[in-house]
Amino acid sequence: MGQIKGVRIELGGITQHNIKQLKRLNQYIFPVSYNDKFYKDVLEVGELAKLAYFNDVVVGAVCCRVDVHDGVRHLYIMTLGCLAMYRRHGIGSVLLEHVFKIAKSQGNFHSIFLHVQINNDSAINFYKHFGFEIVETKEHYYKRIEPSDAYVLEKRLIPEKSA
Repeated sequence: MGQIKGVRIELGGITQHNIKQLKRLNQYIFPVSYNDKFYKDVLEVGELAKLAYFNDVVVGAVCCRVDVHDGVRHLYIMTLGCLAMYRRHGIGSVLLEHVFKIAKSQGNFHSIFLHVQINNDSAINFYKHFGFEIVETKEHYYKRIEPSDAYVLEKRLIPEKSA
């Protein structure tokens, strides 16, 4: 998949056999916990959920779902993350490029969007680098963490029709 100075970054599917690795990763990466329904849903989305391997070690993951609002399809990134010690090695970029590839191959997506905690500058800058924009602030989006507000970041794939 990705190749950086002798480093191998590969993506693999999420199955019943490795879903516990995803749970453990998410516990280390994110300040919120995800319920059993989240993991059950992840097993159903196929290519929309991937583990990232850095030289054969699981270090990151992405999990998406299709959202439909008023008949318009959007790709929602539920989680995209990498263990802190493996950041800045291109793993997040490989994961996000996979999302872009899915969006392009499945077509008809108006946009890709996600929520980011308002104080997570590194994530905000990462997504802005790939053409995402802050389009909304959701107050009290997160429970039991501070700050509780989140930005909605969006990358439009289909241009707005002008009136």
